[in-house]
Amino acid sequence: MAVLNIKNFPDSLYKKLQARAKRQHRSVAQEVTHLLCAALETPKPLSILDLKGLGKEHWRGVDASKHVDRERASWD
Repeated sequence: MAVLNIKNFPDSLYKKLQARAKRQHRSVAQEVTHLLCAALETPKPLSILDLKGLGKEHWRGVDASKHVDRERASWD
């Protein structure tokens, strides 16, 4: 397994990392590995089924046909 050394790592950032690791019940090394994995992981594309109902709370009480008519009228 590889070893990663980071020079000139800011103390304030290390303290934040340490606190986060403690909250997650991980060592600092485990937390760094977890964060890097999450940051570098390619997100899985969402399927249309995953998107079903997404944002529906914004459309409650809105008449869809009137909304579309207003949008189309604004294009002119």
